[in-house]
Formats: sequence, C-alpha cells, structure tokens
Amino acid sequence: MLTATYTLVALSVEQSSVRLSLLSFQKYVRSTLMQQNSITLSQLEYACENLNSLYQACYWRKTEMYLIPALRETTERADQLLDELNHLNQAALAAIRSLQERAGILADARDFQVEQVCDSIETCCASLLKRLEKEEQELFAMARGLIGGETWFSIANQLMMHDKHLEEMKRSRVVLGDQAPPAVAAKAQARAQAGAARRLAAPAAADDARIAIPGLQVLPALALDAAAPAAPLYNARQRSLDDVITK
Repeated sequence: MLTATYTLVALSVEQSSVRLSLLSFQKYVRSTLMQQNSITLSQLEYACENLNSLYQACYWRKTEMYLIPALRETTERADQLLDELNHLNQAALAAIRSLQERAGILADARDFQVEQVCDSIETCCASLLKRLEKEEQELFAMARGLIGGETWFSIANQLMMHDKHLEEMKRSRVVLGDQAPPAVAAKAQARAQAGAARRLAAPAAADDARIAIPGLQVLPALALDAAAPAAPLYNARQRSLDDVITK
C-alpha cells in the first residue's frame, strides 16, 4: 500500500497545481472583466486562449492518462463515477466552444456582452474544479480500494518515467533559451505533459494517428449527455501526441 500512497500523493500534487491555475484565472476574470461594461475582441481572444490552455492542462493530467485507464480496466464498479467525471469534462468543453463561437460570430463587432462571456468562463472553470474535487474525494478512495498492488506498481513506474522525460524536455528548452512567459504557462505545461506521455506511448496505429486533441480554433463536437469514453480511447489519446508536441 506504500506504492498506492506514493502514487496518490503525487497525483494530488498535480491536482493542486491545476486547481491553482484555474482559481488564478477565475480571480483575473472576476477582478477585471466582470468590472467592465464591455469586453473588447482582444480580451475575448485572450480569454479563449487561456481557457483552452487550462482545459488542455486538465486533459493531459497523469490522473487522466494513467489512473483512470487502470481503474477502468480493473473493475466496472467505477463506471458511474467515471461517467460523472466525463460529463463535467464535456460541460467545460461546451463552455469553451460557446465562447469561441461567440468570438467568431462577433469578430467584426466592437464590444461584447460581459455577462455572457463571463458566464461561459465561470461554467468552464466551475466544471473543471468540480471534477478535480470529485477525483480527490471519490475517485482516489475508490482506486485505493479496488486497484491491486501490481497495478499500483505499474502506475507508479509510469509516473516516474513521465516525470523523468518531462524534466529532460524542460532542460532542453532552458538550453535553447525558450523561456515561456507566465501567461502561457498552462499551455506550456500541457504540451510538456503531452510530450512526456508520447515517449511512453506504444507505436501509433494508422487510425489512431488521425485523432487529435481539441485546439483553440477547432474543438470536437461532443454531446453533453454522451457516455464516458471506453478504455481504447485512452490508448488512442496517448498515440495522438505527435501533433501536440510539434505545435
């Protein structure tokens, strides 16, 4: 059980980092955008960019890549909870899509409705924060009770290899002088996470190579009542990281 404890502590640290980024962006929106009578196009584009970066940072977490697939393969008793987590994820994605569509439709307008924009941002952040909360309070406890020792050891090994590759990529960027400003820290982290996972992934199949994560301008059309993705989606996700790391 020491391996399980180590793994869950490591995942909790990552959860805290993502939560802090979400709360920081919420604070910016509430202290800046909500105090204005209108929002300019540049502010709307900035909000879309940052919100999408935060979504991707959540999407490429170790909990998503390693713990959830392992739990799904171990038992069906977690299916209902995983469906609830997926629903929250889709709600956040729908809010981002709504914000992007509004920016595209009103690109020629001078100002934008503050309330509508802020509502979409709040919906996205609240959905992602709720997901993090449910994972820590329910998913982690369920995983501790249902996942066996050998699987915990495998997950812990994946986490260590992931961190090792991530650190190598960070050192490479420092040598090259690629210092990302704070405004894009979440996106840089998401790309680094994707690159680390890509090195751990198996060779991509022909069909899987066409699957890509949602980008800023084009997001997948997901229904809010859709079921949680099956286990093979996880494998496809890992195998689709070539496009992300080259962006």
